[in-house]
Amino acid sequence: MIINHVLAHPPEENRRIRFVRLDGDETISLSDLYDMAGRVAVALRGLGVRRADRIGILAANCLEWVLLDLAALRLGAVTAGFEPGKFDVDDSLPSRYDLKLLFTDRPRNGQFIPIAEVRRLADEATGRPPVIRYDPDDVTTLKFTSGSTGEPKAIAATVGSIDGSISAVQQVFDHGKNDDLFVFLPLSLLQQRYWIYSALRFGHDVTVSTYEAAFPALRRAEPTVVMGVPAFYETARKHIEAKPDHGKAARQLFGDRIRYLWTGSAPAAATTLRFFTDLGLPVYEGYGLNETCIVSKNHPGAHRPGSVGKVLPGKQVLLDEDGLISIRSEHPVNVRYEYAPPGESERVFGPDGLVRTGDLGHLDEDGYLFILGRADDVIVLGNGKKIIVRPLEEHMKQSPAIAECVLFCPLQTQLVAVVSPATEPADEAAIAAQLASANATFGHDEQISRVVVAHRGFSIDNGLLTSQFKPKRKQILAAYRAEVFNVGEGVHAR
Repeated sequence: MIINHVLAHPPEENRRIRFVRLDGDETISLSDLYDMAGRVAVALRGLGVRRADRIGILAANCLEWVLLDLAALRLGAVTAGFEPGKFDVDDSLPSRYDLKLLFTDRPRNGQFIPIAEVRRLADEATGRPPVIRYDPDDVTTLKFTSGSTGEPKAIAATVGSIDGSISAVQQVFDHGKNDDLFVFLPLSLLQQRYWIYSALRFGHDVTVSTYEAAFPALRRAEPTVVMGVPAFYETARKHIEAKPDHGKAARQLFGDRIRYLWTGSAPAAATTLRFFTDLGLPVYEGYGLNETCIVSKNHPGAHRPGSVGKVLPGKQVLLDEDGLISIRSEHPVNVRYEYAPPGESERVFGPDGLVRTGDLGHLDEDGYLFILGRADDVIVLGNGKKIIVRPLEEHMKQSPAIAECVLFCPLQTQLVAVVSPATEPADEAAIAAQLASANATFGHDEQISRVVVAHRGFSIDNGLLTSQFKPKRKQILAAYRAEVFNVGEGVHAR
């Protein structure tokens, strides 16, 4: 097992982890990281942490975050990663999630420990941590969903699911000593920590940054692999397109060592995928959920544009007669939620590790998985016609004037798009031209009657994007309900 191997075998001396911030860089060897994490584990044990106790972390990406996570693994403790901006440091957090300790970089007095104290704990600790081994069903972390409404649901992730995902990815991408994997999404998202575990197990380098520092960090780090969400690549594309020599601009942004780019968590625009591939920077799109972990992935030698790749070992995709996707895993992430409204676990989790995804899709004759959209996002017109909105929304987003597009159907009679403009002020002429293009491309029932242009771009800060940069449909409709239902509002095709 990967986690057991990481705990039992110190890594190679010449591999390293680098932390890149706006105010400077810090690099240490993976062997020093391993030793420091062991000392932190000893210190945590001195603070009363025992196997299965929960340690909360609410902080931006940093060395101390990684040390706490690895130290918890060395003790058999469970980390609970709280994403900054989604969770506030308040007095109810420890009791709500049964935390033994909570480390944070937010100013706070009382029962919370400043995360900067972790280095002092490492410096002052003596002795060795206990020898811990995991079984596949043991839990190492409490991860939270990025749901768009209400309290985030939590899943206690098992070692078997973590091992299975990292092993499957390693089989198809073969990360090794010449690789440096670039991580900038929050470490509170469990999958971002996979690449640190992978570095410790397979002997490659890893660079950790933050979303705010990602682009300057890229230029300094020159990684071989970048783990990013579609919105990140959309921003990178616009930056490159603004320069006269796209190839040169791409190398200046990403460096000269890129082997491939990784994306998932939300649909990526086909035009953006082609743009980077044509520049010699292939973007491999995949599919997965918090409840399933990584299910499928395009990769070198098995890449089909428009798909999210072939199903990875240890996963099985099941489709009902309507194309609704369920996933069965050899090692499930878990079989229920830890914190969720009554009936929610039963709605999502089925017998034998089955997860009902709520996504629509199909497998082609060669086993590539295609995602058509969310079952909840299928619009039923008054004439009974079912419209899958994702192809229409993706077509609208092909315009450089449109950052995001969400379709609604007021009174079940006409489709209305709410778009987040890519420029300020919005280029309404370009938006109208893209509307005309969409209506010329799709059939009679799929015609978009008009477009409502958002007053401000959708963002995490204004509550219209999730932390994974996915549009929050319910909140967008609530914000623009008057315009959506007012037939006189909006941009019309020209």
